Amino acid sequence: RGNGSKTVYVIITRIGDICLVLAIFMLGFLGSSLNFQDIAIKAPKLALDNKILLEWATFLLLCSAIGKSAQLPLHTWLSDAMVGPAPVSALIHAATMVTAGIYLIVRTKILFVLNSDILNLVGIIGALTLLFAGCTALVQSDLKRLLAYSTMSQLGYMFLALGAQAWEAAIFHLVTHAFFKALLFLTAGAIILACNHEQNIFKMGGLRTRIPFLYICFLVGGASLASLPLCTSGFFSKEKIFLSLLDHGNINFLIIALLGSLITSIYTCRMIFLIFYGTQKIKVRLLDRDLTFYLPLVVLLILSTFIGTMAIPPFMNFNQEIRSGKTFLSSLELELLTVSIVLLGIGISIFLWLSRRNFVLRRYMAQNPLGRFFITAGLNGWGFDWLFNHLVVLPYRKIAILLICDPLQNIINKLPHMLFNMVGIEMIKIENHGMLRIYITQIILSFMLIVTVLLLM
Repeated sequence: RGNGSKTVYVIITRIGDICLVLAIFMLGFLGSSLNFQDIAIKAPKLALDNKILLEWATFLLLCSAIGKSAQLPLHTWLSDAMVGPAPVSALIHAATMVTAGIYLIVRTKILFVLNSDILNLVGIIGALTLLFAGCTALVQSDLKRLLAYSTMSQLGYMFLALGAQAWEAAIFHLVTHAFFKALLFLTAGAIILACNHEQNIFKMGGLRTRIPFLYICFLVGGASLASLPLCTSGFFSKEKIFLSLLDHGNINFLIIALLGSLITSIYTCRMIFLIFYGTQKIKVRLLDRDLTFYLPLVVLLILSTFIGTMAIPPFMNFNQEIRSGKTFLSSLELELLTVSIVLLGIGISIFLWLSRRNFVLRRYMAQNPLGRFFITAGLNGWGFDWLFNHLVVLPYRKIAILLICDPLQNIINKLPHMLFNMVGIEMIKIENHGMLRIYITQIILSFMLIVTVLLLM
C-alpha cells in the first residue's frame, strides 16, 4: 500500500476537519453562538430565516462526521490506521476518534431533525457502509485489517440508528462496541505477539489449546460482535437498534440491518475458526507477562458480556421502552428473527470452515470468476484506494511539486538566506583566533558605546 496510503490517511482526515471548521463558522455566523443549547433554541427560527445556509451547515457537519467515523466514501483511513500498535488501534477503533462523528451528530441532532433530507442521507450512508464493510471483512486475511472493517460496519449500524432518530440506540451501541472491540483488538495484539508478529489468519489455526486465555477473550469479544443472544452486551445494544428501526417504520433500513447481522456473524465465526480451530500451522511462544498485561483483558471481557449493559450510567436512559406502533412484526417476533439470523450465520460458518468436506466447495468458490472478483476486489478495498490515489494523492503531489518551484516562494526564501549569509561573513571577519588583546579592546569599546548611548538618552 506504500506511502500513497499514508498520504490518503492524512488528506481524508483533513477533509473532515475542514468541513467541521466551515460548519462552525457558518453556525457562528447564523446563530452568533457555538453553544449547543443556544443553537438548539435558535435552530427553528434559523430554519425559517436562513434555511439554505442552515442546510449547508448541517451537510458540512455530516461530511465531518463521515470523515471522523470512517463512513463511505471517506473510510479508507481507518483500515490504514490499524498498522499501529494494538493498544493504539484499540483506542482509535473503539473509544476515541471513530466515536467523534456519532457524538457530533447526536449533539447537533436538532439541525438534522430540521433537515429531514440530510437526516435520511445519514441512514443511507450507514446502510451502504454496513454492507460494504461487512462484505470486505468476509475476504480479509490480515487479522487487524479484518477488525478495522468490522469497526466500519458497526459504525454503519450507528449511522442507521441516527438516520431513524434512534439517538439512544446509537449511543448505546457506541458504548458496548467500545467494550468488545477494544477487547478484540487487544487480544488480537496478544495473539500476533504469540505468533511471532504473524497477522495472516490463514497461517494460524489450532491455537485454542496453546493460548486458552486469549481464546476465551477472543471468543467472548467475537460473540458480542456477532450479537450472540442474551449473554453479550452487543446483543442488547444491537437489538435496541433493530427495535428502534421497526418502531420508526424504517423497514428498508431494518432489512439492511438484519442482512448486516448475518454477514457479521459469518465473518466473525470465520475469523475465530481459522485462528483457533483446525491444525496448528505456526509455532506459538507462550507469553510470560505480568498482571498489567492481562488485567485490561479481564475487565473488557466482563464488560463485553451482559454485565456491560449494567455498567451504563443510569442517566443515559438506554433502557427506555420502545414506543408501541402498528408494525408488521411484534417486538418478540423481531427478536426471534434476529436470533435466528445470528444462528444461521454461525451455522453457515461452521459448514464452510469447520467441515473438511467443504474444502472443495471453498476452493470452487475461490476459483469461480465471480468468487475471484469478489475476493480480489475485497482485498483491494473495492478500488477505493486506487481511486483516491489517482483523484487525490497524485494531483496533490503534482501541486506540491509546482509549489516547490514557485518563483515567488524562491524569492521570499532567498532574501533571508542572503541576509544571514552577509551577517555571517561580517561576523567571520571579526574572528580573532583567541587573541586576548583584541578581546579586551572589543569589551572596552562596547562598554564605552553602551555608556554613551545611556548618557545621550
